Amino acid sequence: MTTQRIRDFLATRRPDGPCLVVDLDVVRDNFHAFRHAMPDSAIYYAVKANPAPEVLRLLASLGSNFDCAGVAEIEMALDAGATAERISYGNTIKKERDIARAHALGINLFAVDSHEEVEKISRAAPGARVFCRVLTDGEGAEWPLSRKFGCVPQMAVDVLVYAHQLGLESYGVSFHVGSQMTKVDAWDAALADAKRVFVSLAKQGIHLQMVNMGGGFPTKYLRDVPSAEAYGKAIFASLRAHFGNQIPHTIIEPGRGMVGNAGVIKAEVVLISKKSDNDAARWVFLDIGKFGGLAETMDEAIRYPIRTVRDGDEMEPCVIAGPTCDSADVLYEKNLYPLPVSLTIGDEVLIEGTGAYTTTYSAVAFNGFDPLKAYII
Repeated sequence: MTTQRIRDFLATRRPDGPCLVVDLDVVRDNFHAFRHAMPDSAIYYAVKANPAPEVLRLLASLGSNFDCAGVAEIEMALDAGATAERISYGNTIKKERDIARAHALGINLFAVDSHEEVEKISRAAPGARVFCRVLTDGEGAEWPLSRKFGCVPQMAVDVLVYAHQLGLESYGVSFHVGSQMTKVDAWDAALADAKRVFVSLAKQGIHLQMVNMGGGFPTKYLRDVPSAEAYGKAIFASLRAHFGNQIPHTIIEPGRGMVGNAGVIKAEVVLISKKSDNDAARWVFLDIGKFGGLAETMDEAIRYPIRTVRDGDEMEPCVIAGPTCDSADVLYEKNLYPLPVSLTIGDEVLIEGTGAYTTTYSAVAFNGFDPLKAYII
């Protein structure tokens, strides 16, 4: 939802063009909610969701750790006040020179999902701790993750044995149930797989210590989602069921759930038209689209709440599209979006729940449009 602080900012500053406004008070509340819901799990904020320096500095001051996808994000987290031991290099696809750079910066925790990645780390970061990512099915996620990351559990066993043989510390297992996961019990099957990996390695004298339970914690868009507390209870019940009294060190990596509902994009209606005289639906073109930061509307996966000053008027289903000269820049067409009949060119709209994966998905200058501006308040 749009907080009063965001409304006041937009009313007084009147920023030109599309922009994202993030309320840090909401980020702070979200961090405390995760800490309360899962007090025994270390929080590693997924920097890729929103790497604004103000967000990183706030989270660092609150005691957050950071999950980083590359050297640039590692440097951002360090600049924000995090120490190297609070940072994980969580991408399973890394250049060897980037591993070496991270290791030189003090990073000692790396993700892997293949023998080849283990070999790179053994050369560039000898003795480092590694955790192996296991594939999950992603069922129940609105933004599922593909087979690009992770390997099957038996291969994870082999990869971690290999890491041990090459002098690395085989530290744990990770998984990601899929982004915007709406099923609180989605972690159960993945934790069962993790336990099997633990048992297999223990039989070979390798004792894992950590389960990285990834992200997937949702933010509220058009539908209500379970609370952080509901996820915490379900996850702890699964940990207890699978690991008994030997619960390992656990990590969670909230990104969307940490910053999604803290941000609102202010946009403007550029054009409203029809494609024929008897067209059933109007086309509403905004000054922001897929290439301006709303990439997660791909396949209409994420449906953002869109608010207008005319929301009390009669509504009708519309096609919503972005401003660029690319025919893929259509946000909602298969499932039409209800907007006020009275909506007109020049009206401002607020796109809520856009604090995550918007500025980072914004193109640099496609069609000459500026990258999405961001204001952190």
